[in-house]
Amino acid sequence: MPATTYIEGIAIWSPQLPGWEDAQRILRGEVPVPQATPLRPTPALLSPNERRRAPDTVAVSLEVASKACAHAGRDPACLPCIFASTHGDIAITDYMCQTLVHTPDLLSPTKFHNSVHNAAAGYWAIATGCMAPYTALSANRYSFGNGLLEALVQVQSDDTDILYVAYDTEARGPLATMTPSTGRLGCALVLSPNQSDNTRFALHWQTLEEDIPQELTATEEFAPLVAGNAMASCLPMFVALSGTGSRVVCAIGPMLALELTVEPTVKPTVEPTVEPPGRTSVQTAE
Repeated sequence: MPATTYIEGIAIWSPQLPGWEDAQRILRGEVPVPQATPLRPTPALLSPNERRRAPDTVAVSLEVASKACAHAGRDPACLPCIFASTHGDIAITDYMCQTLVHTPDLLSPTKFHNSVHNAAAGYWAIATGCMAPYTALSANRYSFGNGLLEALVQVQSDDTDILYVAYDTEARGPLATMTPSTGRLGCALVLSPNQSDNTRFALHWQTLEEDIPQELTATEEFAPLVAGNAMASCLPMFVALSGTGSRVVCAIGPMLALELTVEPTVKPTVEPTVEPPGRTSVQTAE
């Protein structure tokens, strides 16, 4: 029996999908892909100095996290979070390995600070003042599906709202042969156990014992928008969210998948007041 979770906030960012408002129109085929867009976002949560020092993983993840919270009308300081990436910041990991081998005395303290897997979640907690728990999760090529499953399970089991953020950037060095990734891509959802005035979609979900190929077979026409990024498996979900609802299947392991049905919610309407028969409304003037 599928469980149901509600989506209140949505965000996505890549150079070709620069924000959810534009992404919806692009994914619906209403407007062309923009030709000139920034190579990385500039999250307003960070000061100019912090933005310059922050790696791409932090810039992308904080951009979508803050936009999802704003879309949901939620205070980011109050939401437990899950941050998912394939292997953290692979470019910085490669730099650390190369430097430690060849010139260990020249290791950058800033790069070292940003090399930990939970760096993006840590930046988020500091920037927003969030004291709620957070999880930094990695599952190689199954990271998007496993991060989403973790978020859905926490929503249901803890009866709490959750911010889910998934992101990846360019991989470099020998690690890129194991986990290839190009470009910059981030997405985020604010999930809730209950329907409210802010609800945008109902998400019915369950796990399946099914082998799902990693290729974006349901969205070949949109695959170039995120081609090569390790988090590209998020795209079918956002294609469904841009339309009127759809079934999405995310691989979460060999012979294991997460089945999702996206259903737009109808806002409750207020019935007009009807006067009882035989009674007339009278307005008096003073």
